[in-house]
Amino acid sequence: MSARPAPSALPYAARATGLVGSVIDSSTSLLHKQTHDIVRFAMGSPAAEAVPARILSAIAAEELSRPAAFDYAATEGDPPLHAALLEMLRGTSDQTTADRLTVTAGGMQGLDLFCKIFVDPGDLVVVESPTYTNGSATALSYGAELLEVPVDDDGMIVDDLPRLLDGRTPKAIYTIPTFQNPSGATLSLHRRQRLLELAREWGSMVIDDDPYGLLRFAGDPLPTLRELGAGDPLVFAVRTFSKIVAPGLRVGWVDTDPELQPLLINAKQAMDTCTNLPAQRLLTGFLTGGHLEEHLVRQRREYKRRKEAMHAALTEHFGDIAHWTDPEGGFFLWVTLENGVDTEELFEVALAEGVAFIPGPAFSPTGRFRNAFRLCFASTDPDRIHEGVARLRRATDKLMTT
Repeated sequence: MSARPAPSALPYAARATGLVGSVIDSSTSLLHKQTHDIVRFAMGSPAAEAVPARILSAIAAEELSRPAAFDYAATEGDPPLHAALLEMLRGTSDQTTADRLTVTAGGMQGLDLFCKIFVDPGDLVVVESPTYTNGSATALSYGAELLEVPVDDDGMIVDDLPRLLDGRTPKAIYTIPTFQNPSGATLSLHRRQRLLELAREWGSMVIDDDPYGLLRFAGDPLPTLRELGAGDPLVFAVRTFSKIVAPGLRVGWVDTDPELQPLLINAKQAMDTCTNLPAQRLLTGFLTGGHLEEHLVRQRREYKRRKEAMHAALTEHFGDIAHWTDPEGGFFLWVTLENGVDTEELFEVALAEGVAFIPGPAFSPTGRFRNAFRLCFASTDPDRIHEGVARLRRATDKLMTT
């Protein structure tokens, strides 16, 4: 047998150098290897008790008892789920039509399909700063050049765009407009309108990534970019059931101009043929059984309680050395330290102390925000939130004294 070639001799594609992976997702493997008690503020997952496991199990007993549930599905989505989704969205800011809706394997596949269809090597893609770096990593994997635009309490500072672009035209603008990951900020109505104006002026696509919009527990709802765009073909809306039902189902959808659906189908058929049919059938039963709205009411109430617990704990333990955001929904808040501590160094100390978070540089393609970190409040009950924040302060104090 011939010897296996050295890694440097392998004939990698040029795009392989752009595959940067995810610090966020890698934290899952890291935490599984720990043997001591850890309060987990790292991954953006629903609380275990928030997953409607008993309802889904009952649906599975019925829907998954038939061999047809394990067959291939239509690439654009299983027709019963298509119909249930259209009904779910009726009367909402995301109301749509069948020729605009394509079912995906989670929101991440929606982002990948966008880049596969629209992004050429060297294209400029605007991202928020901080941003969900799984999204920016997808653009990088297709050879994009990224431009970071600052975020404040009203989301992306859209009026900074013309100055930062300095005469260049972006192929796409990637935004998480509602309860942004990682900051929790929501793009204001004025900025949503201005973003669409600029996109139309430049002919730039807008990637409207909204996993959290249905999880508002305070404040007044805003129209989605999809609604404000009124069917504008430049708006590519990405949605998912990962945050509102269960991430392991890996089912989402994109809402696009009907012209795009044949391209999406072609691209998806070269990727996975179809989204997992058993998971689609589970979600169909969940939606048609009338379970979603009651489920969302419970989750909004509980996530509000958990966010308030995290705010109280941060005020108690970090009020003298940090400030943080105050989201009106979603899963996350963003903490900025004022004491010079590097949060990547803090991560190791905190993990030993029994608490996990995601350091700020994970949310910037250029490694900014070394003094900041993201906390997920959704997955932890209030008592554990208080304990975890106390552990985090102990870790911070230890690092400051070394």
